[in-house]
Amino acid sequence: MTQWLTQHLVTTDPARRRVTVAAVVGLIAGVFSAIVKFGWEVPFPPRTPGLRSETNPPQAMLEWFGMSPETSHTMVTFSNNELPIMSFIVHFSFGIVFGLLYCVAAEYCPRIKLWQGAVFGVAVYVGAHVVVMPLLGWAPNPFPWVEGAQTWSEHFSEFFGHIVWMWSIEIVRRDLRNRITHEPDAEVPLPDASR
Repeated sequence: MTQWLTQHLVTTDPARRRVTVAAVVGLIAGVFSAIVKFGWEVPFPPRTPGLRSETNPPQAMLEWFGMSPETSHTMVTFSNNELPIMSFIVHFSFGIVFGLLYCVAAEYCPRIKLWQGAVFGVAVYVGAHVVVMPLLGWAPNPFPWVEGAQTWSEHFSEFFGHIVWMWSIEIVRRDLRNRITHEPDAEVPLPDASR
């Protein structure tokens, strides 16, 4: 098993890995990506109006872990707009955790960057919105043909939103990592200094 992992997943030279830089970049990329995902959700809302908007999946998750509905629905005001602060905390935490995970994993396994992170984004969408959240009751059934389930428009928003979200992490990761280290990614050979 270790040999298979080494051959197929871990393919970078340990001396070329910049894990501390990757963690710092992952934090920055995670915050940036959360803002990008918010922007995506303006023209492509991830939920239909009505009952499901009253308690969104982040709030349902917090309540599942024991937070009171009053606390999970706490609002703050900015520019005379009421904003669900607990949902925002979960949203940014999700972006930061996956930004850190992705950027650090990219130092070890360049395959995670397939299609500039799009494949990883689709995997996160399937894992979160199709499997985990419906199983735990944080979101409805994922199959649109079932009464009361997630709709095709919700899947459209989340599927492509996760691609754009991960692509924003990859753009930030590559740019900042290469600027900070003055090197290409760990799997890219360094130019021959003797030339």
